[in-house]
Amino acid sequence: MGRNLQNGRQLRPIDLARGHGLSTQAVRNYEEAGILPAAGRTPHGYRIYTQLHARALRAFLALMSGHGHRTATSIMRAVHQGAAEEAFRLIDESHAQLLDDRRTLQAVESALRDLEPTTAPEPGGRSEPGAVSGSGSGGTFIGPLAGKLGIRPATLRKWERAGLVRPRRDPRTGYRVYDEADVRDARLTHQLRRGGYLLEQIAPLIAQVRAAGGLEPLEAALGDWHGRLSARGRAMLTGAAELEAYLRERE
Repeated sequence: MGRNLQNGRQLRPIDLARGHGLSTQAVRNYEEAGILPAAGRTPHGYRIYTQLHARALRAFLALMSGHGHRTATSIMRAVHQGAAEEAFRLIDESHAQLLDDRRTLQAVESALRDLEPTTAPEPGGRSEPGAVSGSGSGGTFIGPLAGKLGIRPATLRKWERAGLVRPRRDPRTGYRVYDEADVRDARLTHQLRRGGYLLEQIAPLIAQVRAAGGLEPLEAALGDWHGRLSARGRAMLTGAAELEAYLRERE
C-alpha cells in the first residue's frame, strides 16, 4: 500500500495513528484488546482500517478521559461483543461514582465548617462508649474511633505513622487515646482519602489546619477538587456524545 489512503474510505494503521497522536503499535494493541472492531486485511496481510475505526478510536479516547482506561476499555469491548446494555451499565456505574465523589466533597466541606472544638461535656454527663475518663480529660480509644469512621484500627495506626493523627497514650494502660483534635484530624483524613488524596498530600494540609486553626489552608485544595470533578463530568458528556456517534455509525 504505497499511497496515502487517508482521504479515501480506507485508512492505513499509520493514518489512524497520526490522526490521534498515537503510535501504530498502540492502534494495533487497541484492536487486539477489542477496543476497535477487527480490521480487514489486504491480500498481503496488511491491516485496513476505515472511518468506522476512526470513530471507534475517537469514542474510546473520549471515554477514557472521563471514565478512565479500564472502564473505557470495558465499554468498548461490550459494544463490540454486542452487549450494549453492559456498556450502558458500566457508564451508569461511573456516573454513580462521580455523584458519590461529589457527595464526599460536600461531606468534607461540611466537616471543615465544624473545625472549631465542640463545647466541653457538662459535669456528670454521660461519655460515649470507648471514652476515657479520669484526670478531667476525655478522649476515645482506637477501636471506637475506627468503628465510627468505618475503617480498621490498622488504618488509624498507619495515619499516625504518617503524622496525620497524634494520639496520646493512656498512662495506666498504654492505649492510644484520641482527643477532640485527633478525631477532627481523623475525620478530615478519612474524607480526603475518599476524595482521592494521597497521605503525603494530606499531611501538609492537616499540619496547616493545626497551625492556622481554620479552614483557609484547605480552600485551594477544595477548589482544585471541585475543578477536577467538573472536568470529569464534562469529559463524560464528551465521551457519551462520541460513543453515541459511533453507535449510530455502526448501525
